[in-house]
Amino acid sequence: MESVAGLTSVIVVACNSGALLADCIASVLGSTAPVEVFVSDNDSRDGSIEALQTRWPELRVLRNGTNLGFGAACNRAAAQARGDMLLFLNPDCRIEADAIARLRACVDARTGVLGASIIGVDGKSEAASRRRDPLLWRALMTATGLARFESRWPALAGANLPENSAAPAREDVDAVSGALMLVPRAAFARIGGFDERYFLHFEDMDLCRRARDLELQVACANDVRVTHVKGTSSRARPFFVARHKHAGMWRWFVKFDPAARNPLLRGLAWCGIWVHYAAMTPSYAWRCFARTSLLPLAGEGAGGG
Repeated sequence: MESVAGLTSVIVVACNSGALLADCIASVLGSTAPVEVFVSDNDSRDGSIEALQTRWPELRVLRNGTNLGFGAACNRAAAQARGDMLLFLNPDCRIEADAIARLRACVDARTGVLGASIIGVDGKSEAASRRRDPLLWRALMTATGLARFESRWPALAGANLPENSAAPAREDVDAVSGALMLVPRAAFARIGGFDERYFLHFEDMDLCRRARDLELQVACANDVRVTHVKGTSSRARPFFVARHKHAGMWRWFVKFDPAARNPLLRGLAWCGIWVHYAAMTPSYAWRCFARTSLLPLAGEGAGGG
């Protein structure tokens, strides 16, 4: 399919995303830049998709019929998109009216993936906005908390880049947050789209790494801010999300980390990932209990997505 110059195809993957999905779509449709919007729906059953179609009949909704996972749902929509730029956006994000135009202005012929400064509802920047490859040593430094001393001892650097008020408006990084990723259509085709063997989590890190392996640049537009109401999926289905997150972590390690070639380190990494998952199960169980027993009393709607 021939792309349309100047058109941004915004792709939002939904799965029981509740009212946040409509807020996201409303912010996208308020964009000053020309957009077409695809909602790739992974079998939502909370009425959120029907509400969207009633409010905006022109929306392109792809009913996947089952939960394909994030990457596969993105790829399906991208195959039908006409824009020369693809914007992958989480359903719990809200963008400013000029955000897409400003992001497009940051793209050049070398760009593979462009992210933005992701801001939580508390007003703080999310560390995932600007990341290094999560190599084994870096992951250990982050997990143990030793990464906070990297300004004094650079060898302790973790997977997240420290906040830097002097960072340039467009900063080259290893990876950006999957909450918002602008990818030139030609670059997406060259990269080969998302690896669908990830179900949820780490497919964004994978896409960024494969872009860089093709000598395309991954960058963060630090002066473009995006509001992220983080954690709707993890609050609704903590075991499900955590299991796939840990599985994605393992897949990324095996694909890209040189340490995976060492049988001993490979075994220790596998044990570490799944021991961590097991150690967190009491926390996940409490989230499930709080979700079913406490939150409905406060009037919280269905999350997910």
